[in-house]
Amino acid sequence: MSNTRFFEQVNLNFDRAAKHLKFTEGLLDQIKECNTVCHFTFPLKKDNGKIETIHAWRAEHSHHKLPTKGGIRYSMMVNEDEVKALAALMTYKCAVVDVPFGGAKGGIRIDRTKYTTAELERITRRFTFELVSKNFIGPDIDVPAPDYGTGEQEMAWIMDTYKSIEPSLNAEGCVTGKPVGLGGIRGRTEATGRGVFFGICEACENKEDMKELGLTVGLDGKTVIVQGFGNVGYHSAKYMMEAGAKIIAICEHDGAIHNEKGIDIEALYKHRNEHGTITTFKDVKLIKDSGSAMELECDILIPAALEAQITADNAPRIKAKIIGEGANGPTTQEAHDIMKDRGALIIPDNYLNAGGVTVSYFEWLKNLSHVRFGRMDRRFEENAARRMLDAMQVMTSRNLSDPEIAKIVAGAGEKDIVDSGLEDTMITAYNEINEIRKQYGVDLRTAAFISAVKKVGVIYEKMGIFP
Repeated sequence: MSNTRFFEQVNLNFDRAAKHLKFTEGLLDQIKECNTVCHFTFPLKKDNGKIETIHAWRAEHSHHKLPTKGGIRYSMMVNEDEVKALAALMTYKCAVVDVPFGGAKGGIRIDRTKYTTAELERITRRFTFELVSKNFIGPDIDVPAPDYGTGEQEMAWIMDTYKSIEPSLNAEGCVTGKPVGLGGIRGRTEATGRGVFFGICEACENKEDMKELGLTVGLDGKTVIVQGFGNVGYHSAKYMMEAGAKIIAICEHDGAIHNEKGIDIEALYKHRNEHGTITTFKDVKLIKDSGSAMELECDILIPAALEAQITADNAPRIKAKIIGEGANGPTTQEAHDIMKDRGALIIPDNYLNAGGVTVSYFEWLKNLSHVRFGRMDRRFEENAARRMLDAMQVMTSRNLSDPEIAKIVAGAGEKDIVDSGLEDTMITAYNEINEIRKQYGVDLRTAAFISAVKKVGVIYEKMGIFP
């Protein structure tokens, strides 16, 4: 297994891309380095009266655009190196999909299963207070979001704490991934997994690339293994299954399940929520060593858990023809090279994982504009469509039923608009980096870095910092 630290792994990929660009060494160094990192420590009084010291971090990688943007994770793996690496990936990810944010990331080093809801609330609110006091949060400064181990509840606590300290008209925009009733946006929960689906779907529509891999065009009938059945893994698997792919294995920390005929993802999701595990699901083969399940024969492997899950140790045994990186940094550079050399198409995290930040951008815009998407024009669209349909019925002497009419004239609601925007973003970005890949004769990861570094570098040059 590689001993290279996570942030170094990111920078190794940066350096590969930088060789193809004509920026000065000083400018490249500025883009690569993490601008600001803060390590917070604060006391937690537990429900039993004991005092515990909590460690937390927030990193802002690049201020070429403001606000900076990135999730907050609760995990025992959180440390300074990890948040710097993830913040850097956020910078490049936002640039690849043309979302106007700098990259940031944060985390608290805790195992959330060992804390009560009341304790988690105190931890989250105190962390938010620390972020405010150090000027590391605000709708025009730095906007957190959910990540591994966090969700809507934590984001609601963050917003409420921020608003109590910094009340303002745009205070809701201090964080994204909130419940819809508190300024969140429809479609945010499934956004990252939905983006993974759109990205893989677009890759599979490329006839030339599929022919090279020995695969048919489209998702229908393709076999898929998903590592991680959290929010990203579940939604990736769900949409892949609905598009006709066959999910043959799901890997979790306590074991994996396998069925060559396919796994019903909705039934598995319900079972996991009821029983707390996927390992007791019926009509599947249990594989205790979940890592080995990633090595099964399949067309597509989606690592959707944590970083460094595919390394030089297991990469030679990975048989998937397409690796769709749903997680942040799931593949080390050595593993990437091993799989690329045997002909696999690796769709990188700094593109494929961008669905979450894309929809977070839409939520942030909604919070600043104070208008729900679709509110201004949905009824106008429906009425215009109804008038056209009425005219067509008169011309053709055909009368449609009320349900048929309602389906045809339905205007776009917020979720429809969000989904459309996400799909367009992922399709446009994939075709852009695939074109760069062929232009420079590189892989998709390097192409995504070339795209991102070029966009960030041009901004610095236009600012006059690096003539």
